[in-house]
Amino acid sequence: MDPIHHIHSSKRITMKSTRILLAEDDGNLGSLLRNYLAAKQMETSLFGNGIQALESFSVKQYDLCILDIMMPEMDGLTLAREIRKINPQIPLIFLTAKGQKEDILEGFRTGADDYITKPFLMEELLYRIQAILKRTTGAVIPKKEEKYTLGRYTFEPVRQLLVYGNESIKLTTKESELLEMLCRHGNEILERNFALKSIWIDDNYFNARSMDVYITRLRKYLKNDPSVRILNVHGRGYKLIT
Repeated sequence: MDPIHHIHSSKRITMKSTRILLAEDDGNLGSLLRNYLAAKQMETSLFGNGIQALESFSVKQYDLCILDIMMPEMDGLTLAREIRKINPQIPLIFLTAKGQKEDILEGFRTGADDYITKPFLMEELLYRIQAILKRTTGAVIPKKEEKYTLGRYTFEPVRQLLVYGNESIKLTTKESELLEMLCRHGNEILERNFALKSIWIDDNYFNARSMDVYITRLRKYLKNDPSVRILNVHGRGYKLIT
């Protein structure tokens, strides 16, 4: 049996049927968001401009739209108005840059359900999507894994607790997110850039150094069980061995 145990609920309903339209002209961010949401069992179609997105929305069924406000050919606000003509009830989330307060207000006037300001954490966007879908469709959202067993440690992501015997460590949000990502890739390589962009949004030098600090902290927390190790994989990333 794999030493990393996942606690599953028999009542959990997956979201494999959830279809998201994502309109984002930044190809790197768009691909990252699409891959992240796909990993959360959300079928996500990515479009680089509003015209392409509208063409797809006209012929396909979607459950939610995520629209960047600033896009070429057709901006997000115009796209939202056109989408609302086709489906007045479809939930909309806007991606905005800092300082776009007027655009945000206009977005709510077009019927937006929410907005999120760049840069943002992937988890924050996921929570917003989940909250909207739960409110609009009554969907039951898959929860985080309740518990991981790492050697003689127990890790509870929701409570952000790492437990060893009678001792428990309350992890910071980033510590918990990084350890959870390592657990999901247990005994496999966690690509460095994927972790950086998923948790820190940007894989720049300073964020990379920050992640190194967090890896060092996690190693310190896990030192009581020599069978649990976080290895450096040169040129690629990290591997959690249990």
